Amino acid sequence: MYKNLKENYPLYEVREISSFRDLLDSGATIYGDRAAFKYKVDGEVVSVSYKEFKGAVDAFGTALIDMGISGKHIGIVGDNCFEWVRSYLAILASDSVVVPVDKELSAEDIKNILTDGDCEVLIYSDGATESKITEIEADLPNITHFICMSVPSVKDDKHYFAGDIVSKGKELLDGGDTRYISLVPDNQVLKELLFTSGTTGKSKGVMLSAEALIFNIINGQKLMKITDTCLSVLPYHHSYESTTGILVMMHAGMTICINESLRSVLPNFKLYKPTEVLLVPLFVEKVYRGIWDKAEASGKASTLRKLIKVSNALLKIGIDVRAKLFVSVTSAFGGRLKAIVCGGAPLKPQLVEFFESIGITLINGYGISECGPLISINRPCYRNSEAVGILLPEMEIKINNPNENGEGEICVKGRNVMLGYYKNEQATADAIRDGWFHTGDVGKLEGDFIFITGRIKNIIILKNGKNIYPEEIEEKLSIRSELIAEIVVKAIKDNEENERLLGAEIFPDFERAKTLGIDDPESEIRKVISEYNEKEAGYKVIKKIIFRTEEFEKTTTRKIKRKYN
Repeated sequence: MYKNLKENYPLYEVREISSFRDLLDSGATIYGDRAAFKYKVDGEVVSVSYKEFKGAVDAFGTALIDMGISGKHIGIVGDNCFEWVRSYLAILASDSVVVPVDKELSAEDIKNILTDGDCEVLIYSDGATESKITEIEADLPNITHFICMSVPSVKDDKHYFAGDIVSKGKELLDGGDTRYISLVPDNQVLKELLFTSGTTGKSKGVMLSAEALIFNIINGQKLMKITDTCLSVLPYHHSYESTTGILVMMHAGMTICINESLRSVLPNFKLYKPTEVLLVPLFVEKVYRGIWDKAEASGKASTLRKLIKVSNALLKIGIDVRAKLFVSVTSAFGGRLKAIVCGGAPLKPQLVEFFESIGITLINGYGISECGPLISINRPCYRNSEAVGILLPEMEIKINNPNENGEGEICVKGRNVMLGYYKNEQATADAIRDGWFHTGDVGKLEGDFIFITGRIKNIIILKNGKNIYPEEIEEKLSIRSELIAEIVVKAIKDNEENERLLGAEIFPDFERAKTLGIDDPESEIRKVISEYNEKEAGYKVIKKIIFRTEEFEKTTTRKIKRKYN
């Protein structure tokens, strides 16, 4: 449980590392037999120490070099699992380039990324992913090695089992092979190639150096207090989880418990008893609703509200009894959870207030793949729930062309900024100008804190010249009504087809309405928008409401594809 201070406090001390080889070697030396990873195999929990993990990575990397796989682009696609992480670290510590790919993409999209990313080797998991790879294999002539994390359906001179490769690598290491472990890294060249899941167009390949990733590892920890155990939930192909959820946690010597599926999240909270977890706001909101639904169903909602009121009153006079008062709620998270770190979308105030009330701190941050991904984060004891935190140490920030409210495009500098977009000089020149990376996000600075208003590409310009940030209105309306599952605010034409007005396209939360006993959610949402309109400036009034019967089309990271504006 963290107190929120009125002023910032000194940075946490963090040990420096010179390379990913140093990350592996120093981790094994410092943390030794401490559990680096825990995961399930056939329902039983397996624990891998830091020393054992280094051995597994070195064996895999050594065997890859023996197979002639050096200086290659290597794709990884598949489920979150220990083998994914082992492959990822083995490539990071090599002279090759890692290309993480989203397993939820279609076979065609996976093929395009592997082709555009010039991949010559592919590491993949079994099941649905293996089926997709089998479907597109004939269209991937440049890939010479297909390596399955589990025993593949076919093993030959092109198809391999990762377990066999590790065994071969151990033999080579035992025989004195040092080709892999003695590699001298170049931290300035391309190390990771991330293909973004854009909400409006084709994905671009973000080129990150080892230096950019190491910058994230070190400077992220200077702001955050790292604890001892995390539950790893979010997809590994995304830099939010691969950088902050794996690399940062490894550097800090945490035990990383790998969650195998969305259905297993809550059971795994109880099993592994984590002290922190990285999540997206959508998941946190589902957990929040689940807690209240359960309380309502059991007749304990009124008691919970009273306890929160009493606890908050006691906190104001310096008495903290949350651990005892809310044990029946926090036990669902294993009983040790201190913080939930969120990114990817704004946090609703009621979520922050509720979790704070029961003794779990919600910490919001801001990142973008092009920065590997961290730009800012709220600190455990210095935070503003409406902001996305304070800038990482050793970074610079400016607001480009601010308006009368101080809002403009967020631009940053730092060693974590990408090298550029892969084979796309024009896009690189558009994004990095005069040394500043233009994020495409609109925001403002207030003291130490960064606030985000919206995205430049989503701005609606009305006929009167007013700029509307649709995300700002969408957030306000979503906060006002839990019956709004999804919303897109967009420009519409008036009856004369000559003036742009504001409309809202909404997908109601029909399941939530049913739970609350509401037969006509659309009428309830109209009331909420009417109340909103009464209090807002005329140019921000919603003139037209369109209700959907299906969800909006989304990216694989669950962001709405904004082709509706």
